[in-house]
Amino acid sequence: MARPAMTPNADGTGGVPLAIARILWLPVVLAALLWALSHSPALTEVAAGVAIFLFGMRSLEEGFRAFTGGTLERILQRATASLWRSLGFGLLATALMQSSSLVSVITISFLGAGLIGLTEGIGIIFGANLGTTTGAWLVAAFGLKVEIATYAMPLLVLGIVLVFQRSTTRRGTGYLLAGLGFLFLGIHYMKTGFASFGDTIDLAALALPGLRGLLLATLLGILATVVMQSSHATLALTITALAAGQIGYESALALSIGANVGTTVTALLGAIGSNVDGRRLAIAHLIFNLTTGAVALTFIGPLLAVVDLASGWLGIAADDHTLKLALFHTLFNLVGILLMLPLLGRLVALLQRLIKERPRTVSTPRFLAETMLQTPGAALEAVRKELRHLYDNVFDIMALVLHVEPKGLRRGEGLAGLERPPDRVRQIDVDDYYQRRVKPLHGAIVDFIARLPTQDEQGAQVFRLRSAGQGLVEALKEVKHLEKNLLRFLIVANRDVQREYLAIRGRLVRLLNEIQRIADGREENPTVALDILRIEMEEQDIVANGQLDRLIRERRITSAMATSLMNDSGYARQAARNLIAAAEVIFSPFEPIRHEIERGLHLDEQEIQESIGLASPAAAPEEGPAHLAIERATAVEGAPRDAAAAHLADAARGAGAEAPVRRGDRREGAGPPRAAPPGPAPAAQEGPQAREGDEAR
Repeated sequence: MARPAMTPNADGTGGVPLAIARILWLPVVLAALLWALSHSPALTEVAAGVAIFLFGMRSLEEGFRAFTGGTLERILQRATASLWRSLGFGLLATALMQSSSLVSVITISFLGAGLIGLTEGIGIIFGANLGTTTGAWLVAAFGLKVEIATYAMPLLVLGIVLVFQRSTTRRGTGYLLAGLGFLFLGIHYMKTGFASFGDTIDLAALALPGLRGLLLATLLGILATVVMQSSHATLALTITALAAGQIGYESALALSIGANVGTTVTALLGAIGSNVDGRRLAIAHLIFNLTTGAVALTFIGPLLAVVDLASGWLGIAADDHTLKLALFHTLFNLVGILLMLPLLGRLVALLQRLIKERPRTVSTPRFLAETMLQTPGAALEAVRKELRHLYDNVFDIMALVLHVEPKGLRRGEGLAGLERPPDRVRQIDVDDYYQRRVKPLHGAIVDFIARLPTQDEQGAQVFRLRSAGQGLVEALKEVKHLEKNLLRFLIVANRDVQREYLAIRGRLVRLLNEIQRIADGREENPTVALDILRIEMEEQDIVANGQLDRLIRERRITSAMATSLMNDSGYARQAARNLIAAAEVIFSPFEPIRHEIERGLHLDEQEIQESIGLASPAAAPEEGPAHLAIERATAVEGAPRDAAAAHLADAARGAGAEAPVRRGDRREGAGPPRAAPPGPAPAAQEGPQAREGDEAR
C-alpha cells in the first residue's frame, strides 16, 4: 500500500518536519561547534580570533554610523559629482572605514533618496571593491609583521572609556578605537591559532591539485564570506592561514577571489527593502564581482606573472606570499574596474531594461525605504522629497476645488480670466480624494519619521518636516471648508459677493502657481519670494482691509452672506499660511550655509505686520514689503544680493506703492489680521461665526 504524500499545512510551513528543522537547526549547529571547540584548542583560538575580528568590524561600522548624521552624507553628495569622483569616494571611504557593507548601505540609501544617480552609485561600488583590498594589505604588512596585540590593549581601553560618553562624536570615536583594538586582537588570535595547528594537522595536505582545487577554494571563500558577512574576515583568515603554512599560495589566491564574490550577498540583502534603483545597484555589484572573479580565475597564470614582476619593483621578497596575495587581490580588482568602466553605460541601460519599476498609485511612497533608516541624513532628504510628492497630490485636489485644471496650472495656464466665473462649476468629492491620495501617503511619511533615529540638529529638521506635512493636510481641509460656498456664490446673482469669492479663488490659484514656480526652481531666491507671497495674502484679507465692513455698511450683501464671506476668507488665509510655511520646508534643501543666509532673509511676524502698515498706519510707501525684502537681502553678513532677490523686491515695490491706497480705504479702527504663526497654522477654530456661516450655507 502506497504511503500518502505529506501535504503542506494551511499556514504554508511545509509540514511538521520542516517546522521542527527550523527550530532545531541553530541548537544543533551550536552543539556541534561546542564539541569541535572542546576537542581542539587550536581551533578554539582561531574561532575566537574570527569572532573578535567580526566584533571589531561591527564596532567600526557602529562608530562610523555615529558620523552619518549629516557629515558623511554631505561628503558623499559633494564627492559624487562625476564618475571619477564616485570611484575615488568609494575607494577612500572603504579604505578608511574598512567596511564595504556600510558604504554599500549608504550608497543604496542615497540612490533611493534620489541624491545620486545610478551611474554614480555604481562608480562608488567599483571604488569600494578596490578599497576593500586595503584590508588585505593591513593584515599582511602590519598584522603579521608586528606584535599587533600590544597595540590592541590601549586602543580597547581608550575606546571603551569613550563609548560611555554622552557626546555622539565621542561615543562614535570610542567605537572606532575599540573596533580597531578588536580587529588587531582578532588577527593576533588567528595568527597564533594557525601556528598551533601545525603541531596537530596539516591543512595544506588536504588541498586538491589543479583546477578542481582552485574551484573548490573559490567556493569555500564564497561560503565563508556569506556566513561571516565580511570579506575582510575571510581575507584575514586566509592570510593568517597562509602565513602559518596551513594553506598553499594558489589556494589562498582562489579563496580571495571567492571572498570578493561572496561580499555581494551583503549588497543583495541590503537592497531587499530598497527601491528599484537600489535593486539595480545590487545587481550591478553582483555582475561586477562575478565578472572580476571569472577573469581572475581564467587568467590566474598571467596575473601571477604580473604579481611577480610588480613584487620585484615594490621590493617584496619572492617568498613573501602574504604580501603577494594582497597585491594579487588589488590587481584583479583593478583589472575588473578597467574592464567594466567602458561598458558602464551599457550596464546601466541593461539594468534599467531588465529591472523595471513596479506600478504604483499616486499614494504609494516613491522615496521612502527601510534601508534609509540606517542613514538619517539621506532619510531626511528622502522625507523632504516625499513631502514634495504629497504636495503634488494636495495641489491637484486644491486646483480641482478651485475649478482649475491642475496640469495647466503647473504650466502657468488658467491665470487669465480669474476675475470671471469659471465656464464649468462642479462639486468635487474632497473626502474621497483625501482618503485615496493624501491620507495613505501622509500616514506613510508620519510612520517613517517616527522610526527615524535622529541626532542633534536633525531633531529640529524632523519637527519641521512633520509640521510641513501636517500643514499640507490642514491647508486641504481649509479649502474643503470653503468649497460649498464657493460653488454657491460663484454663480449667485449678487455681483458683490460673487466678486469677493472670485477674489478668494483668484488669490489661492495665483498662490498655487507661485509656489509651483518655486518648486520648479524658477525662483532663484525662494525665501524672498515666499515672504512677498505672505505679505500679499495678509494685505488682501477682506476683514483687515475694511472691505467687508464697507459691503455691510452699504447694504450690498446680507448679514448671512457677510458671515459666510468672513469665515471663508479666514479659511483661505489659513490655507495660504499653511501652504507657504510648508513650501519653506519642502523646497529648501538642508544645507547649513544656505539655510543661515535664507534665515537672515526671512521676514518675521512683526516685520510682516509693519510692511503692510499695521504696526505704523502712517508708514511711508518705501517701508512696504519691497523695502524690507531689499533691506534683509543686503543686511545678511556675507550674503550676496543676487539678481532674483532684486527682481522680486522690485516687483514688490510696485505692490508696496499701492499699499497706502488700500490702507486708506480701510475704516479707521479696523482690527488687524490674526498673527501668522511661524509654522503651519492650526485648523480654524469652530466659533459662533463659523456656526452662523454654516447655517447661512
